[in-house]
Amino acid sequence: MTDASGNNTKEKILELLKAHPEGLTIESISNMIRLHRQTVTKYIFWLDGADVVYRRRVGSATLHYLKEYVDSQKSD
Repeated sequence: MTDASGNNTKEKILELLKAHPEGLTIESISNMIRLHRQTVTKYIFWLDGADVVYRRRVGSATLHYLKEYVDSQKSD
């Protein structure tokens, strides 16, 4: 996942999560950046493995947040 388009996709996802500290679902992210849900899922799992994204189940949905935002909320 080091190709130019992959880095661009990761950056778009990170920008979206930064702009939406309330968290976003994979479906929301895929609609906003107009990529297939499976493609977004691949990048979200990569970012989760890199400890950049935090995932939380809320009912039947899974919300995704920037880990730095979650960590800053815990320290307040």
